[in-house]
Amino acid sequence: MNNKSYFFQSFLIILLSSIFFLGIKEVLPKKIFSEKAGTTKNVLIDSMLIDAFEAEKDVATIGDTLDNQPVTYYETNGIKFPEESYTDYNGYQYLISFYEKLYQLETNKTGNVRIAYFGDSMTDGDMIVQDLRTNFQNKFGGKGVGFVAITSESAASRSSIKHEFSENWKMQSYLNVKNPIRPFGVNGHVFFANDTINKAWVKFKANNGKFTSHLDNTTLFYGSANNFSGEISYIIGKDTLQKKLLPSNVLNTLSLSANSLKSIKVNFKKAKSIPIYGFNFDDGKGVHVDNFSQRGNSGIPISKFDVPLMQSFQQKLNYDLIVLHYGTNVLNYGTKDYTWYDKSMTRAVNRLKACFPGVDILIISTADKASKYDLEMKTDSAVVPLTLAQKRYALKTQSGFINLYTLMGGDGSMTKWVDEEPAMANKDYTHFNFRGAKKIAGMLYEQMNKGYEEYKVLRKKRKTETVSEALPYDSIVPNTEEKDE
Repeated sequence: MNNKSYFFQSFLIILLSSIFFLGIKEVLPKKIFSEKAGTTKNVLIDSMLIDAFEAEKDVATIGDTLDNQPVTYYETNGIKFPEESYTDYNGYQYLISFYEKLYQLETNKTGNVRIAYFGDSMTDGDMIVQDLRTNFQNKFGGKGVGFVAITSESAASRSSIKHEFSENWKMQSYLNVKNPIRPFGVNGHVFFANDTINKAWVKFKANNGKFTSHLDNTTLFYGSANNFSGEISYIIGKDTLQKKLLPSNVLNTLSLSANSLKSIKVNFKKAKSIPIYGFNFDDGKGVHVDNFSQRGNSGIPISKFDVPLMQSFQQKLNYDLIVLHYGTNVLNYGTKDYTWYDKSMTRAVNRLKACFPGVDILIISTADKASKYDLEMKTDSAVVPLTLAQKRYALKTQSGFINLYTLMGGDGSMTKWVDEEPAMANKDYTHFNFRGAKKIAGMLYEQMNKGYEEYKVLRKKRKTETVSEALPYDSIVPNTEEKDE
């Protein structure tokens, strides 16, 4: 009797629970997890993104009025890419200067090409960028990881270079500081060795990679100050070297060694108030790609760049292409109208054009991201609207464009990448793992190289036509008249 009573009670509890679940399911949101931005440890909040969203979140959407409209180009140096639809917009026409530099490097085997790759947590720890760099260096030559900041939250996870530093550096970031003590460097940070008791230091060690086995042409970048007492010390072989810091210009460089090193530790002494930006490592040949990643970045803080300082960086580093790869941190604001982001990033790109005159710009859209809807992981509803906004400001600013969302497979692709064996993305359904990052880098390189190969065809055609126009008519048209016998 007791068993029957216990069974009946258990059955009743299950029945009531089922009815309760079915009833409350109707009032639960389809998307279980909140779309509002949250804070977690080691994640910085982009203050400019919040300001931009709050300022224009109530503006009515203008819709994607460019749909189905053709994109027609004007000639650049006698070259014009074919008309393309807005839906399939690539903007190769706006990368002609970059492609010409690659062409000169490939054909003449001289000079170098430099790329600045700005991104968010997608490129944290040199993810994606390190493989893209390798792809370029495999084809065009070049060695070294390029520009590296003084400190980094992802230093421990970076495999392309071993990076260590003391804990007494003062750092200001363009993500959350509106008025820095000194202008932000090209990586969006500025560092100070303000500790007068303990020396601030930074250490770099090369890995065993094909193009990263040495530290070539180690060069320090630092800014202007009234302090001329600062100095650095470092050891090369058995020699301890000391050099003075002379912060007289907006941007200053100091060569530590013209030779290839395996590692170097640099100590800073009496350098208080001198803005320190980072070190550069490259062999001066082939292609170099600098990774300027920043967790939590929307891309909007780029509009804080100081134009004179960036122009000085350009004189030193001579960039040929700037890549903007953002979107991960813009998807969590509970909106499908990204007009506000379109406007903010248009301003940011125009700021870049002033900072780096004549440098081509390539916009890479957000990747797919999955969120939970009705207990199932599906493409987040904000992904497509965001990619369309990114395409709009790419076209408005005459920048190249790669739709990473469609490139990786479109709707539902992130779920597939997570479920693959072995997995290509993490269980957060947002970030790629090292395998996925390498695959993404290959896809991006293939898209960029596709435009370059098309450019070479158009360039050859232009050259042929130019030669034909310069030759006398009789030299290019056969004489069909019969000669007198």
